[in-house]
Amino acid sequence: MAGSKDGGAKTGPNKSRLGVSAFAICAFIFTLGSNGVRNLIGWPGFILLAVTLVVTGIVLFVRLKPERFRWYRLPAPLYWFLLVIVLSIFWSQYRFETVLGVTAQLATTVLAVVLAFLLSWQEVLRTLGTALRYLIGLSLLFELWVSLVVREPLRQNFLPSELAESKSKLLLWSRDLLFSGGPIQGLVANSVMLGFIALLGLIIFSIQLRAGLVRRFNGWFWVGLSVCTLLLTRGATVWVALIAVIVGLVVALWARRLGPERRVPLYIVSTALVTAAVAITLFAREFVFGLLGKSGDLTGRVDIWDRVIHLAEQRPWFGWGWVSYWAPWVEPFKSLDVKKNAATMSAHNTWLDVWLQIGIVGVLVFAPLVVLTIWRVWFRAVDPPRRGYGPALPYATSSLWPFLIMIALVVQSLTESRLLIEGNWVLLVLLAVKSRFDFVLPSSDIEHTRLPWRRVPIVHDTGQVELSR
Repeated sequence: MAGSKDGGAKTGPNKSRLGVSAFAICAFIFTLGSNGVRNLIGWPGFILLAVTLVVTGIVLFVRLKPERFRWYRLPAPLYWFLLVIVLSIFWSQYRFETVLGVTAQLATTVLAVVLAFLLSWQEVLRTLGTALRYLIGLSLLFELWVSLVVREPLRQNFLPSELAESKSKLLLWSRDLLFSGGPIQGLVANSVMLGFIALLGLIIFSIQLRAGLVRRFNGWFWVGLSVCTLLLTRGATVWVALIAVIVGLVVALWARRLGPERRVPLYIVSTALVTAAVAITLFAREFVFGLLGKSGDLTGRVDIWDRVIHLAEQRPWFGWGWVSYWAPWVEPFKSLDVKKNAATMSAHNTWLDVWLQIGIVGVLVFAPLVVLTIWRVWFRAVDPPRRGYGPALPYATSSLWPFLIMIALVVQSLTESRLLIEGNWVLLVLLAVKSRFDFVLPSSDIEHTRLPWRRVPIVHDTGQVELSR
C-alpha cells in the first residue's frame, strides 16, 4: 500500500506492520503493566528492558523516517514542562535522584513520541487494545493461579532487605481474594492500577465493538471481562472515573447532534455540571464516597495531601526538584509519610506532586499540556468529518476514544500521580503529540473494519478525512 496520509511512517508497498505493531504492543504492556514487569524480572531486568524498548523505538524511528515529523510539531507545553524538570536539577534538594527521575521522564517521553509518529490513529487503537487484553487476561489468570495453587497471599518479589519482613498489605503481590470478591491486584500488584487498566479496556473494547473493528463475540467477551475486573478491584476512584467517562460520552454525542454552530448551551450546561460535581465532592465528600463504600479521607489520601501541601509551601515557586516516583531513602520523602514500614511513593494527586516537585512554575507549564490535549481530542470527537469542501460525512465511533481516555486520565489524576509516570504519561504525551499534528478524522462509511493481522499494513492510505475545523 502507499505511504502515510495520517501521520504514519513512510514505508514500502510490501512492508508488513507486524514489527511495528509488536513493538507498540510491548511498549504499552511494559509501561502500563510496569509493576508486574518489575515483580517478574526485578529492577535490573526492568531497566535493561526499558533501555531496549527505547533504543528499539529510536532505531525504528530513524529507519522508517515518519513523513510528518518536525520538531516544531510537538506541543510547546511539552517542551516547557521538560525544560523545567531538567532545570530543576540545579536547585534540587536531592540532585542525584533528580537526574535519575529526569532521565526516566525523557526516555518515557521519547517512547511516546515515537509511538505517536510511527502509528496511525487506527493502529494506536488496535495495539493499545491488544496490550490491554494481555494485561487484563493475564492478571485474572494470575489471581486464579494464586487462589487455586498458592492458596495464600503472595508477596512481591525483589523487595529491599529492610522491607523483607514487613507485613504491610501494600507489599503483597496478590491478597488471594479472587474467590472472596476482591479487591484483586493482578499482575500489577495494585487494585487501583488494575481497576484503571480495566477502565481503559472497557473504553477501548466498547469502541472497537461498536465500530465493528472486532468480532461481536470477541468484543462482548472482553467488555464483560473488563467489567468483571472493575467489580473485583472495588476501586471507588475508578468508579468515579467511569461515571465521568459515561457523562463525557453523552456530552460528546449531544455535541455531534447539535453541530458546531449550536454548542454554546452545551458548553454552559457542561461547565455547570463540572462545577457542581467538584463542589459536591469537596463539600460532601463523606456522603459521595460513602455511596461507594469508601471513607471520606479516601483511604488516607487527605492526610497525605495535607503533608504535601505543607511541604510544598516551603518552596512554592520552583519546588524541591523533580523526582517522578518519590525516592523514599532521601528527605523530605523519607519521613513524609510512612505506613507500616512501607514508604508512600507519590502524593496520590498529580497536581500536588507537580507543585511539590517543580513548584507553581511547574503547574503553570503542565496544565496547558493537559488542557490543550483535552481541547484537541474534544474536537476530534465531535467535529463532523469532511472530504474537502463537500458535505459532512457520517461520524465514526473510533474518533471518540482519545477524548474518553483523556477524561479517565484527568479524573484519576485527582487521586493518583500516575499521569506523570510510565503508562499514563505515555498515553498523555502520545495523545498530546498526535492530536497536535494529525488532523484527520475517520468516517464511518469507510472506517477500517476487521482485518487479519497479516493483511494490515503499517500505514493506512484510505479511510481518513480532513478535520473540518
